[in-house]
Amino acid sequence: MIRYAWLSVAAAVATIALKTAAFALTGSVGLLSDALESVVNLVAAVLMVVVLRIATRPADERHLYGHSKAEYFSAGIEGTMILVAAVAIVVSAGDRLMHPRPLDDVGLGLGVSVVAAAINGAVAAVLLRAGRRHRSITLTADARHLLTDVWTSGGVVVGVGAVAVTGWERLDPLVALAVGVNIVVSGWRLVDNAVGGLMDVALPAADHRTIEAVLDRYRHDHEIRFHALRTRCAGAQKYVSVHVLVPGAWTVQAGHDLLDHLEADIDSALGGAVVFTHLEPVEDPASWADGRGHPEGVVGP
Repeated sequence: MIRYAWLSVAAAVATIALKTAAFALTGSVGLLSDALESVVNLVAAVLMVVVLRIATRPADERHLYGHSKAEYFSAGIEGTMILVAAVAIVVSAGDRLMHPRPLDDVGLGLGVSVVAAAINGAVAAVLLRAGRRHRSITLTADARHLLTDVWTSGGVVVGVGAVAVTGWERLDPLVALAVGVNIVVSGWRLVDNAVGGLMDVALPAADHRTIEAVLDRYRHDHEIRFHALRTRCAGAQKYVSVHVLVPGAWTVQAGHDLLDHLEADIDSALGGAVVFTHLEPVEDPASWADGRGHPEGVVGP
């Protein structure tokens, strides 16, 4: 994963150079806003390299569940930086809106910007595939950020081109303002995802349906019951816990064998998960209390 992070760093350096050149050629505040977002990309990419080195460390005596949650810090910081960049863009656009000025060398500047957008698009596609394969929130967040940058660049190119065609100079800062709003939305989503991960939000509803399908099969085949299903995600690692209620007359060996098969099936169905199970006698009323006011309930989506 760290190799993909370095790819993002290289792409950010290249696009900063290209977009800064485009701004210098045209004087467009819209292209300046695009260049500022690429600076955020570079800082985020360097941070991603550092965080992934931490997140991929094995568990140790102080971090018995590993270091995978470090990825959420990267996503949260990246989202915050995006919001700061959006403020800078809005301020620059507001000043240009009040004091419009003509643009220079529009054709060459837009050509340079298109090349930068193409680089970001190609890198985003690579990172998105890698993020899904490794279930990395950091790679996925960076890929989505780069895709946002591509759409931003497309909007800026159209807006600046329209300025050249129509001669309406205030269209340039208006495009920059639209870019700022788009970046705010992107940054907020990253921050929200990071906070959700740190707060141990449950796995998505699709994952819960997958787990329930496995449990339903065991209910039908073995006539056993389940409750207190809880899930969370720490970076790329999914965690599932569930209480399993079986006849009290079962031997310890029988219960143990059942749990082994159940944990393996849930792990396989989710494409990898740490599964914790707790065995209880179905006849005992105390077995149905999970300590959170959800008797015989499922906690999650």
